[in-house]
Amino acid sequence: MAAGALAVSTALTAVPAAAETLTFVSWMKDEPGYGDWWNEIIAEFEETHPGVEINMSRVARDEYADTMFTMFAGGNPPDIVHLAAFEFQPFANEGWLEPLDSYIAEAGLDLTGWAGQPTCEWDGDTVCIMLLYTGFVLAYNEELFEEAGVEIPTDWESYVAAATALKKDTDGDGINDQLGIALPFQGDATVMQEALNYVLDAGGRWTVDGEPAFDSPEVIEGLRRWKSLFDDGLTPKELSSADVRQLLLEGRLAMTVDGGWINNTFRSASPEVQQHLKIAKSPFSPPLGGTSNVLGMPSDISDEKKQLVWDFIALTASQKYQQRFAEWGKAPAPRPGLDYSQLMADNPSFEVLAAAAADAAAANVDRLPKGLELENNEVVKIFFNIAQQMIIQDLSPEEAAKMLQEQVTRIAG
Repeated sequence: MAAGALAVSTALTAVPAAAETLTFVSWMKDEPGYGDWWNEIIAEFEETHPGVEINMSRVARDEYADTMFTMFAGGNPPDIVHLAAFEFQPFANEGWLEPLDSYIAEAGLDLTGWAGQPTCEWDGDTVCIMLLYTGFVLAYNEELFEEAGVEIPTDWESYVAAATALKKDTDGDGINDQLGIALPFQGDATVMQEALNYVLDAGGRWTVDGEPAFDSPEVIEGLRRWKSLFDDGLTPKELSSADVRQLLLEGRLAMTVDGGWINNTFRSASPEVQQHLKIAKSPFSPPLGGTSNVLGMPSDISDEKKQLVWDFIALTASQKYQQRFAEWGKAPAPRPGLDYSQLMADNPSFEVLAAAAADAAAANVDRLPKGLELENNEVVKIFFNIAQQMIIQDLSPEEAAKMLQEQVTRIAG
C-alpha cells in the first residue's frame, strides 16, 4: 500500500508545474456523472484562477483510505482532500485537516439544512463540507421481472422469493448465468455495509447510544438473513461491488440494493439493457443510507494554497454546482433549496431517490457506527474476517455476533 501511495505521490509531482499546482486525489475520477462534475468544476476554477492548475489523480476505492493515510503520514497529502464520510475522522483526529469555520464565515456560506453536514464537525471544528447524503434504493431490471411474472419486492420475504424465482441457468450448463440478487463479498467496508441492510431491517444497529451492540438479538437476526442468501446459493461468494453493478448493467442481474449513485451508473449500460433498468423503494425498512463523501484541506499547506483550496471547495458548494451535482449524479445534492422539478419530470427515479434519502435521515441511519468513528477501519476489518468465517466456514450468526461484540468492545476500550 505504501508503494501504491508512493506511486500516486510520484504521479502528482511528475506533472510540469504551473504558477501554482493543486494536487487532488479521488476515486471518482473518470466515473460517469461524478467524474464529469469534477471536470466541470476544475475547468471553471482554472479559468477563474489564471496560472493555477489542478492535477487530479485516481486511487481505487478499496485502496483509498490506506493510501491517503500513508500520504498524510509521509508528509505529502494532496492539497484538495477528498475522503469518504466514514473515514475522515482519523485524519481529523491527527490534526491533519484544517478547520474551515473561518473560511465558511468569511464566505457567508449558510450550511443550515445542509444534508449530513453535522458529521463534518470534529472537536468543535468544521473540518469538511459534506458532498452527499444518500438513501439506498432497489435498482432492478424490469424486463427480467416481467418475463418471470414476479412482483417488485417490498419486504424481506418478497425479496427472498423474488431472488429465488429470478435465478436462472439459461444455457443448461448447471451454472446460474442470470441472478436474482448478487451481494458483494470483497472489500472490508463494503461487506459490512451490505450486511447492515439486513440488520437494520431486522431492527438492529451496530451500536446503541455509542456502545457496541453486535450481540443483540436484532443484529443476530440480521446476520442470519444475510448469511442465508449465501447458504441458499442465491449469490456468489467472490464478487466486488463493481462486479455486482456490472452484472446489472449487462442484464444478467435482476436486482440490487445500492446507494443513490446506482441511478447514475445506468448510463454505462447498452441501450438494450438501459431501457429496462429502473429504481424502486428499498425492500428494507429503514433503508440503509447516510453520509457519503467529504471535501477538506490539509492543515500543513501554505496559507496561499489554503485560500486556493477553499476557493475550490466553495465552488463545489455553490448553488450552481450543487444543482449540477444533482443533474450529473442523478441524485439529490446536500445543499437545500435546489430546484429538482425538471429532474423529477425527466426521471421519475429522482423522486424515489429523494424519498429514500429523507427516510434514511428520518431514521437517523448512517453507515458509520456511531461511537466507533476512530476505530472504524479496525471494526470493518474485524467484521470482514468474521464474515468470512460465517460464509465460508459456516460459523453461526450467534457465535459470530459474540466474537464481534468481544473484539469490537476490546478495541473501543
